[in-house]
Amino acid sequence: MRQMNIDFAPRSLRRSLFHTHPAVLALGGAGLLLCAAAGFGGWKLVEQQRLREHQLRHIQERAAAISARPVEVARVAIPEGQAAFVNGAILQLNLPWRDLQDAVAAATPRSVALVAMEPDPRKQVLKITAETKTSDEMVAYVAELKQQELFSGVTLTRHEINEQDPNRPLRFQLEAAWVSR
Repeated sequence: MRQMNIDFAPRSLRRSLFHTHPAVLALGGAGLLLCAAAGFGGWKLVEQQRLREHQLRHIQERAAAISARPVEVARVAIPEGQAAFVNGAILQLNLPWRDLQDAVAAATPRSVALVAMEPDPRKQVLKITAETKTSDEMVAYVAELKQQELFSGVTLTRHEINEQDPNRPLRFQLEAAWVSR
């Protein structure tokens, strides 16, 4: 004969827990522990956020207080000679070397040998010393330099034949005033 469950007791929580499978009770307990752990972790994150906000406000107040104070810069007396030297060095550093070299290279034919290039940044003048075989090549070179956009004026300042050299080259100097860009 089959077993019959006859139970006339009223339903209650205690009785439901008694009849619940132990695995379900274990899972329910584990779920409660996880919920408690998540709540505790959330509470810790909120506390950390409040602490960070407090630190941020404190740092912003300190930064505002520091920036509100006028900063006193000590006046340093620079001797006139030193100031002139520094300004001259800055002029030398700010020379448009690449542009000057490109313009001279574009205008210089193979028949002209460059001997020296000396810039004067205060006057914005480039002094060029070169050699060639004939005076026609010299005149053509000066005309070609005048065609360059960088130079506003090119002037032949001196020329001479080098008698010491067996090839007797014509050495000449010219000044090319450049335009600052």
